[in-house]
This record gives sequence, C-alpha cells and structure tokens, in this order.
Amino acid sequence: MDLKLSGQTALVTGASRGIGLAIAQEFAREGVHLHLAARTAADLESARAAVLAAGNVKVVCHALDLSDSGNVVELAKRCSGVDILVNNAGAIPSGNIDAVTGARWREGWELKVFGYIDLTREVYARMCQRKAGVIINVIGIAGERALAHYIAGTTGNAGLMAFTRALGGASVDHNVRVVGVNPGQIETDRLRGRLEIQAKKELGDASRWLELINSPPLGRLGRTDEIADMVVFLASSRASYVSGTIVTVDGGRVARNTA
Repeated sequence: MDLKLSGQTALVTGASRGIGLAIAQEFAREGVHLHLAARTAADLESARAAVLAAGNVKVVCHALDLSDSGNVVELAKRCSGVDILVNNAGAIPSGNIDAVTGARWREGWELKVFGYIDLTREVYARMCQRKAGVIINVIGIAGERALAHYIAGTTGNAGLMAFTRALGGASVDHNVRVVGVNPGQIETDRLRGRLEIQAKKELGDASRWLELINSPPLGRLGRTDEIADMVVFLASSRASYVSGTIVTVDGGRVARNTA
C-alpha cells in the first residue's frame, strides 16, 4: 500500500527510544523527513543513526525538555513547516491518590498533558494557516478506564482523549486532522527493565518478568512497530476521513476488561 507520504516532514516527540523511535523509523521507511525531540542529546544522536539506517531522509535532532513551555514554543518555531506532529513524550507516575504527591502529579502532567496541549496549540495554528496537517497524540489505554492505582495517569490520559476528540472535530474546518492512538502494554526497554527488576525481587528470577503481566492478550506484550504502523497509517492520506477519534491498539485488553 502506497501511503503517499514521501517528501513530507514530521516532528516526533519522545523520539529517542521505544514507541517514539519506532514511529520515526517507520516514517523514514516511507520517505518522511524527521525532526526528533527528546531531553537527552546523546540518546537523540543514537536515535538519529537508527532512523537514517531505516530510510534515506533528513533528520534533525532537538534536545529539549518539553515540560518547559518556553522550550515548546522554541521547538514549534524550529519546526514551523512540519506536515505531521506526533505527540509522544512523557510518562505519568503510577500510584493511588495517597502515593502520588501534588508535586509529582504536576511534574508528570507538565510533560505528558500540558506538553501535548502546548505543542499542539503552537503547531496547529501554523497548520491552520496552511490549511493542511495532521496531529497524532499517542496517549494510552489508561484513559479508557478508571484506574485508582494509576490515578494521575488515567486522569491525564482521559483528558488528552477528550482534548483530541474536541479539537479533531473542529480542526477539519481548516483541513487539519487530529487523532489519537491508545497503546496497550507495549514491550519497550524501559518497561521490560522495570519488570525484570520486579521479577528478580518478587520471583527470584528476572527472566520471569512476563509472569507479572496479567493475562496478556495473545500471550504477549504489544510491539513498538505495531503502534508505529498505526500512527503512520493515520498520518497518511489513506486515513484522510479520520479525525477527532482515538484508535486503540491493545490486543483487545480493554474489551476483555482485564487490569
């Protein structure tokens, strides 16, 4: 399937590893030039090499902390002509209402919630002026469920889902599409590392980390390329009638109503 993306330019945040890096690599395979944003310059350079290996495209790196609104404005200026924005940066701390302090709650939301909103605001205005563009918010299935043990995350993700739907319903008046992708439990180096530590502590064997996942659909975690494929498809003209909606990629976990 020709996605007709070759020659376009995308900005991907949280692009130095995991889902963000997989998205950038898949865009590169489709001939899309990339702006990669993340906090750490060294990690971005490693990501840049991986993206260049995936496709013959231009890659520009931006080492910026997007929890700082000033950096968000600066990034938008540097990437003023992008055709596609993928908001992917950030992780919100887990824990119940007693465990997550106000400071930690706000810190998580500065990047994952307000970072998405602020960068969208800046890039969206430019896209509206050009009457073209796609914004994709990578959110998470916690927004589809009320999880007391992940209260800051489930609340933040639900807010981003509402934000995506509200803006995506109006954005089409300017020929701009706004959509969301909700990944389920995806195997990333960070997740696997955390679970290996937990498995070593609780089960005495780091290699038993998968046992800590409750009834994984299809007997496994999702892969980063499975999220990347969906994001790149939604960014393409093949999804030109899709806006204001959220696509869930979780192997059916939410539908099964398992924790």
